[in-house]
Amino acid sequence: MRYLVRAPLERCGPSEADYVATARRVFELGEARNVKVGGGVRVVPIDIAGIRGEWIVARGARTVSRAILYAHGGAYVACRPLGYRRFAADLARATGAAVFVLDYRRAPEHRFPAALDDAVAAYEALRERLAPESIALAGDSAGGNLALATLLALRERFGIARPVASVTLFSPWTDLTASGASVTENAASDDMIPPGPGNPALIYAGDTPLDDPLVSPLFGDYRGGPPMLAFASTIEVLRDDSVRLIERARRDGVDATLVLDKDMPHVWPIFGAVVPESRPALAAAAAFIGRSFAAKEIPV
Repeated sequence: MRYLVRAPLERCGPSEADYVATARRVFELGEARNVKVGGGVRVVPIDIAGIRGEWIVARGARTVSRAILYAHGGAYVACRPLGYRRFAADLARATGAAVFVLDYRRAPEHRFPAALDDAVAAYEALRERLAPESIALAGDSAGGNLALATLLALRERFGIARPVASVTLFSPWTDLTASGASVTENAASDDMIPPGPGNPALIYAGDTPLDDPLVSPLFGDYRGGPPMLAFASTIEVLRDDSVRLIERARRDGVDATLVLDKDMPHVWPIFGAVVPESRPALAAAAAFIGRSFAAKEIPV
């Protein structure tokens, strides 16, 4: 990861275009390996009324009783559902739920709030047939940011404290102001994210203040919200994005849990093929999501 991801990001030029091109190249490495997802599940592409993405559902299933709306990472500028297909399949098998990996619009072509609008639209489509307690939100890195922002936006728009059953986050990017101590403390130890050229926070947020809770969900209000589980590593620059988020959620009365593992790379729970420690993390996430669900069915 240091050779294939961090080093190219350290070397990329100072412009927005340089960062975006480099991020898309390094974060999307290995996408082609995800074409096949293994047994027991199938892939159902979706492109309806602006909602794009992929369902990963049990093979032979024609209905969905429980759904995980998953937002992929990539600093809001990179990655597609294809790169997450194997992980989504593992998550679907582990939870028994269908996983919808959202293909949200990316910056800089589409800045805030385009991705958030896409996530809210996807949720609204699920809510036409499923109760809130049958829908879970999840995401990694920038996708963790989007999952939290979606929760906050739904609470604001619909006045529902718990619009979903639960929220699961893998190394979420919650503070785009970069005020956490780990941003500097772990600048050398993080295996993927270096300090230096490129500012994805500004690329994504555009003219929106970085401390807006829908841009930096660390600053949101989670009172009465659904249970939350976050994973972070002691050596990553986003460590304190998770630590402070869970502290804030607990102060707001949320049942919030942090799994802080030692010496793991950023978003390690999604790397099932290459990081053995991802397997117990996935099992813990699946058990948490499963406990939060209730059932109802929709066609797929």
